[in-house]
Formats: sequence, structure tokens, C-alpha cells
Amino acid sequence: MMNRSAGDQKLFAVIVNVLRRKHYSLKTERSYLSWIKRFIGYHHMRHPRDMGKHEIESFLTHLAVDSKVASSTQNQAFNAILFLYRDVLEIDLMQDPNAVRAKKQTRIPVVLSHKEAMKVINSLTGVHQTMTKLLYGCGLRLMECLRLRVKDIDFETNCITIFDGKGKKDRVVMLPETIKPLMREQIDLVRSMHEYDLGRGCGEVDIPFALERKYPGSSKKLGWQYVFPSGDVSRDPITGKTMRHHVSPTTLQRAVKKAVAVAGIHKHVGCHTFRHSFATRLLENGYDIRTVQELLGHKDISTTMVYTHVMNKGPLAVKSPLDI
Repeated sequence: MMNRSAGDQKLFAVIVNVLRRKHYSLKTERSYLSWIKRFIGYHHMRHPRDMGKHEIESFLTHLAVDSKVASSTQNQAFNAILFLYRDVLEIDLMQDPNAVRAKKQTRIPVVLSHKEAMKVINSLTGVHQTMTKLLYGCGLRLMECLRLRVKDIDFETNCITIFDGKGKKDRVVMLPETIKPLMREQIDLVRSMHEYDLGRGCGEVDIPFALERKYPGSSKKLGWQYVFPSGDVSRDPITGKTMRHHVSPTTLQRAVKKAVAVAGIHKHVGCHTFRHSFATRLLENGYDIRTVQELLGHKDISTTMVYTHVMNKGPLAVKSPLDI
């Protein structure tokens, strides 16, 4: 642990206040604080006001050359430092630092065949199976699945609305017919848990931004409850209130890892693999790539295009001379 002066402690308190005022997630808050601490520590605890473009370049170069971090990791560090200077210290760096950039690797996503995906899913049970079916059947990211609220599920129009997804974007995906009975059962369970929580003086859930002030009591409404709640209530680290949060992502990650082993799949499979497999299945079934892009919530179609490289058929498929 680094010893910090009162000035350092005051700086980090200000950073936290700005992050929360701008509604950054708790995960981003922890990440940014960690990178800012590393940046200050690298420069022997100098105050950021006494440093500038040269010191930022030196730190980012160190990450790329000495620590050999991935491009995305270096970008995350840069975003944290940029936030510190522009949003907290209100110092304009004028131009982006000219540091050595970590090499960005182009990776082909790991994809499961439909048979493999179902083999893993059938090796899961209970709520873990339901969540994994949503990942594969709707192309959801792990946190998008965990953050689903009861109000986001529309059984009449067979739609699921994803609010505030990656890039602060909303989108609508399909609700598969085969999963509707499981989702109804899950919401019935949430209803029972919520009634129990209300009965013991709890029942609140965190809701976005200032909605609680605009619509008093919303945090205790069934519609705002998480579809996949945690097993018990806990103290919210930001508000200090006792609430029932969504289930931890590690619980599903561990369950999927175990199911992959049971299914005898030797690929490197994680929760995000089901999203890759969802996109690949749609393209193989002839759906337009723009439709797939919209369902995935990709900003750039080039991100979606990567799935054409792993299709079993399509414009990039080539037959081996042995198979002609």
C-alpha cells in the first residue's frame, strides 16, 4: 500500500465525487481510481497538477514496452488519466499524448456449433441455464443479462429491451418462444422474493440516475427489480442503503466453465462465446449483416464483419481441394 498525504486523499475523494456525479458505474470508478493511483505511483507520488503530457506519455509507454499490456488495457489507462485531467483537474492537454502504443491483436472469436452450444447449456441447471440461454438465444453480453429488469421483458411482443448497453446505447432483441416459460417462472420467483423483502422493510433496488427523485417509490416497484437477483440483500457501496442487487457475474462464469468441462468441449469457452455463436448462427441462416449489427448493438459494422470469418458457409467460405 502506498502512503498518501492528506492532499492525495482529498484528490481521490474529488475524483470519486466527479465520477458519481457523471453517473459512471462502480466498476469504472474502481478501474479509473486504480489506474490513476498507478500513474501517480509511477512518478514517485508527484501531484498530477505538477505533471503533464510528457509524464502521461512516459507512463503509457511504460505500460506498452515494460508491462507489455494489451491495447485495450493501455486505452483504459489513458481514458482514466484523461478523465483526471479534463473532468477533475479541468486541465486541457491540448493534444493527445504521443506514447508508444500497445499492439492491437486481431483475434478471431471462438464460436460453438449449435450442437456444442446446446450441449453446454444442457449441462447447466436452474437459473444458470436460463441465463445462458439468453446469452445464446438473444446475443446478450453477460452484464446486459444480469442487469435485466422485470419491466424489460415484454411477453406480448416477444421482445427484450436492453437499456444503457455498451456505449450507453439502448436496443431491442427478440425473446425466444422456447425460453418464455422459464422467464415467467423466474419473474414469479422475483415477485415472491420482492414481497418477502417488502415485508421485512427492504425491497429497494438501485435505479438509474435521478429517477427516484422524479418518480418517488420507483426503487420499490416490481418492474424495477432485477430478473436475476442475488440470494440476499446487501449494503449498496454508493448510497449505503440495504438493497437486493443482481447476481454476481462470477457465479455464471464459474457455472459455464464447469459445464464446458462436463460437456467435453475443448475450446476456450466463456460466457461471451455464446454471443459470438449467436451472431454466427444468424449469418449462417441468411440474415442480413445490418440486422445482426443492430441486434448486437455494434456501432461499426466492421465489428460485426468478423463473424463472417468463422461461418460454415458464406462469401468467405472456401472449399479445400480435397473436398472438391
